[in-house]
Amino acid sequence: MRALHDIFHSGELEAQDKFNKERNWTDRSLASLNHMFKEAIDDSTAYVIEGQKFFFIATSSKDGACDCSFRGTEEDDSGQLLQSVFVESPKKLIFPDYSGNHIYNSLGNMISNPNIGILFIDFKSAFRLRINGSAKIIDDSNTYHHIWPKALRYIEVNVEQVYFNCPKRIKESVCV
Repeated sequence: MRALHDIFHSGELEAQDKFNKERNWTDRSLASLNHMFKEAIDDSTAYVIEGQKFFFIATSSKDGACDCSFRGTEEDDSGQLLQSVFVESPKKLIFPDYSGNHIYNSLGNMISNPNIGILFIDFKSAFRLRINGSAKIIDDSNTYHHIWPKALRYIEVNVEQVYFNCPKRIKESVCV
């Protein structure tokens, strides 16, 4: 069983100490945290991830300049929506990078600091899934051309942490 410092980073532990004075992680609650914070994507979670039409990524430069970006997908030539993410293995997922505003906030951050956070939200079923890991830019547009023919490059994420969040504050919503 992983210890608290293997699940949470030092800032998270410090915040827990400061803002939750009654915190008392028992063996049972530590086992629950180990179950909640997974280190890889299982088959059922991969199915959920690959069914999402969009997600958000968070990156920061080595100096801490942050960026949060929406990531959607494209349609193929027949008008069929392509998948937004491909789970290549329990520890690796891939998503496409399409033409954008030519500012390259996220890619620039990935170059100087590979840490990435990914947030999937399904407003209809009220779920949230977070994935944290490290990103690598795949600059060969042919690598996953069979999945995303219009992508310019791809982002490979080495998965380090996977966990579902409480859906309590997600209200059912449908985009019009």
